Amino acid sequence: MTKRHLLPALLAALVAGLILAASAFAAAPTNTTPPSVSGTAKAGQTLTVSNGTWTGSPTDYSYQWQRCSSSTSCTSISGATEKTYVARSADVGHTLRAVVTATNADGLSTANSNQTATVAAATGVPVNTTQPSITGTAIVGGTLVAHPGAWSGAPSFYIYRWLQCDRFGGACIPTGYVGHYYSPRLADVGGTMRVEVTARNANGSATTRSTRSDVIQALPVVAAPTDKAPRITFISLKRLGKRAYVRFRVCDDAVGRVEVIERDSKRGYLAYSRKYTVTPNMCVVATRSFTPAPRFRTKGRYTVTLTAIDKSGKASRSVSRSLVNR
Repeated sequence: MTKRHLLPALLAALVAGLILAASAFAAAPTNTTPPSVSGTAKAGQTLTVSNGTWTGSPTDYSYQWQRCSSSTSCTSISGATEKTYVARSADVGHTLRAVVTATNADGLSTANSNQTATVAAATGVPVNTTQPSITGTAIVGGTLVAHPGAWSGAPSFYIYRWLQCDRFGGACIPTGYVGHYYSPRLADVGGTMRVEVTARNANGSATTRSTRSDVIQALPVVAAPTDKAPRITFISLKRLGKRAYVRFRVCDDAVGRVEVIERDSKRGYLAYSRKYTVTPNMCVVATRSFTPAPRFRTKGRYTVTLTAIDKSGKASRSVSRSLVNR
């Protein structure tokens, strides 16, 4: 082959090699060792799923527990999205497994754990038969009330631990508040609450989670019928050094100041909220910067959620953007 013919062939081989190299470094996680469930498959007992092992250096994991009637027929359990799960009476006679989702900057992948042994009924300790629930007013300063649901085993008393969750009732974190009642705080806005109920009798105790509350609002709606809620658009979220910069657009049909509530959240940590004030003349574009709390600067996905509230109390829909810290 002459030099004139050799050069195109060499260039083609070089390009192919670069494409292969790029694809090797840009890929969603791949599971190499399946997740594994540990614990006793009995109502009232806590099961824990491991992440398994993955290629692709995942930056975040999420979980969904499933109830199975056979090796191929499994359905997701509502609200069971934590690394641990307390088996309940509805699981008796079924097996359980967890679906683990690993995420990195290039995408996400899922892997199923092993199925547990058939879940056995509890012996002696309380067993939840009707899921606990929450009633009350889901606004900052309002009052939420925990209801224990129904239990077998004649519990002598209950303990209520309040959890701060995302708007779908997942990614729940203990708030540190214990008791029958809870008053939502600014940091809860845009998310929901659950309560973890522990029932105890002479033979021991068992714990289960409630259904989720309504999404926590900043203020009750007191606007006139003709007043429309403000609109907010998330333009960008950037990190420069330790500081975060958010750029957004707010539009409102009324003259006056609009409060923008910014909520920081990250799986495994309590959320944090702060307020900004803008004065749109119909519409305004604004940029705000801040230093996130240290817990939001660790590795993993960090999310900023914005909600606009006008002077009449009307609230916009919430908008979010995320960054992946490495």
